[in-house]
Amino acid sequence: MSGNAAGIATGYGALLGRKAAVAGLLLAAVVLLALAALAVGSYPLSPGDVLAALAGRADGVTAHIIGNIRLPRAVAAVVAGASLGIAGAVMQNVIRNPLASPFTLGVSQGAAFGAALAIVSLGGSAAKGLATTMQAWLTALSAFAGALATVAAILMLSALRRLAPATLILAGVAMSALFGAATMFLQYFSTDSQLAATVFWTFGDLGRAGWRDILLMTAALAPGLAYFLWNSWGYNALEWGDETAGGLGVSVGRLRLGSLAASALVAAVTVACLGVIGFVGLVAPHIMRFFVGDDHRFLLPCSALCGSMLLLAADILSRLLLAPVVVPVGIVTTFAGAPLLLYLLMKGRKVP
Repeated sequence: MSGNAAGIATGYGALLGRKAAVAGLLLAAVVLLALAALAVGSYPLSPGDVLAALAGRADGVTAHIIGNIRLPRAVAAVVAGASLGIAGAVMQNVIRNPLASPFTLGVSQGAAFGAALAIVSLGGSAAKGLATTMQAWLTALSAFAGALATVAAILMLSALRRLAPATLILAGVAMSALFGAATMFLQYFSTDSQLAATVFWTFGDLGRAGWRDILLMTAALAPGLAYFLWNSWGYNALEWGDETAGGLGVSVGRLRLGSLAASALVAAVTVACLGVIGFVGLVAPHIMRFFVGDDHRFLLPCSALCGSMLLLAADILSRLLLAPVVVPVGIVTTFAGAPLLLYLLMKGRKVP
């Protein structure tokens, strides 16, 4: 018996070591992609130029390009990708549906409606952005309110009507359709400049991110990440069903509602700051399940790192595809994410 126990312990330790190695490789990939994102663009820079700029020893032009343009963009990609990736992993677990994500639950569409409402009401400028800083902040705040309205409606339906977890995804689809129709209604009656601004906002663009936006996204991600990791054992128990999780001492209803609200909040802040970025929160958890399985102690941080990696890669592609034109990153993630998701589904991997 002692020999078997030692063998099991050794095997389990090796398994944990492999999963930790995956997380380490992901972290290294994120760092390398972030450095590549700082070098790539219409004004290419060498790795030496990038490192010199980060160390404060670059010339004025290089320092301006790195410090004011590319560094905020790269950091925003890391934070936003992590937010969407971990939010998607949590939603897929608590809703028990592999298609759950901030995009499919209607959070993004609710935010798009809120932004469109603010742009039309305030008189948004043309596609290059909003006329004033005040308009930009009011638009982000309105987008955040629209995303929260979607989350509140879904949580209310879940609490009052006791909807099955799998049914929540259908509620999200309905909310997406409702907010999508409302956004089109506003666009139909908007001026040309307002229409251009609302359409541009829905693309999802890292270029609009400033340090205040990054700080706001980080302030939402940090406590959310801590909450999710604290409850990782509860998520593992949910993999075996509600009854089993309840028997193990997990407050299933409280965990499900709290996790859904927290993940939606994290995603809502990201969408409010950057616009609609689809498929990152949907695809990243599925990719990571191939490598680390369903153990949420590893799946959650790895999904966050994978989200950062995917968004950084999409940002680099957005600058190379039609250079010197920069394609909005939301377009790139949708084009790349849809075929990747179809491939993963065709592989027949069992998902929760």
